[in-house]
Amino acid sequence: MSRTRMQWLLVAGVVAALVGQVSMASAQSPDYLKAFPAAAEGMKRLVIQLPHKERGEDEGFRVELFAGKEMLTDGVNRVRLGGQLEAKPLKGWGFTYYEVAKFGPAMSTRIGVPPGTPQVKQFVAIPSITIPYNSRVPLVVYVPADGAVQYRIWTAGEQVQVAPEG
Repeated sequence: MSRTRMQWLLVAGVVAALVGQVSMASAQSPDYLKAFPAAAEGMKRLVIQLPHKERGEDEGFRVELFAGKEMLTDGVNRVRLGGQLEAKPLKGWGFTYYEVAKFGPAMSTRIGVPPGTPQVKQFVAIPSITIPYNSRVPLVVYVPADGAVQYRIWTAGEQVQVAPEG
């Protein structure tokens, strides 16, 4: 191989590495979020950057999003908030963001609470949603100003079952 060809391949390799680093840095920098609208009045924008996965590897993962807020509860009954976490397209970008327009009233089971039971502060959520895993784009969620978002990463097992005919 000629010396010129080797130099050309070396330069091409360095440029490819730099381009890869720039695209990863831009995906994780605040500048990348400029595509997403600022939070409206009375709302806040929360951003989740998922751990990096290679293309194809992320197909074995899902993300479950929980939007809600801290509330005082009796610590005995199960409490949920009304509301809906909606996926919305980011026009012109091909990205999706998620939004809770408002939290509805709280609902609860009605188990009797022993007298003197202290109230407990806990995260109370609306029904969760499960979405595909994509570590190349941040998850952006808009919630009311008193809200918060929690998430869980689900992993598929290695074994795939075959459905029997029937």
